[in-house]
Amino acid sequence: MYKNNIEKKPKDEIPYDHYRSVFKNFKPELMAKNTGCVYNESRGEIEVKLMKKNVIVKYPSGEVLNGDGSEIEKYPPKTLILRYLMQGKGVGPSDKYITYREVDGGNVYYSNFYGRCLLRLSKTFGNNINKFKEVFKNLGAQEVSMGDAAYKFRFLNNIYVIFALWEGDEEFTPSSQILFNSNVPFYFTAEDLAVVGDVSIGIITKLAYKK
Repeated sequence: MYKNNIEKKPKDEIPYDHYRSVFKNFKPELMAKNTGCVYNESRGEIEVKLMKKNVIVKYPSGEVLNGDGSEIEKYPPKTLILRYLMQGKGVGPSDKYITYREVDGGNVYYSNFYGRCLLRLSKTFGNNINKFKEVFKNLGAQEVSMGDAAYKFRFLNNIYVIFALWEGDEEFTPSSQILFNSNVPFYFTAEDLAVVGDVSIGIITKLAYKK
């Protein structure tokens, strides 16, 4: 009889709350060192860069906020940042990039990654490649020789990703590819990388089509 009086948490909030609860068990100095972030001991904050945007993670609470202290509305990027800090192994980026299928478990979760990331990217920008180019140029991303347009960008402090796009025409539908630096398995699982793609597509879409 009390069920209707209990406020249900959003599905995405549950994992965020979980990782916040265990975040205090990790040393902030080590997390910062292993991810290329900065720990400000006096303020109890780890400073993270998310696609050129400043994000702060409060220690020991694990609260993830915008750089100005305002709330981040969506839970997946906040959960992803906490996992990044706790899982980071301190391996720097290399010159090698890998596909999602090359990551351990990538074949298992590929269909999810395809729909959530590759298909979404090609549908959003495949017929508007100029918007795709514009947004990455504004982000200061590095142009890559691949497809009709491709850019390498820094997703998090030492996590680099390549987005490549092939335009659609009368014969072929638009297509895309997402490559990850070979150091990503030292920070993220295959499931995490689907969130990396999802979050980054969300950010560039918002930047490209903002009013």
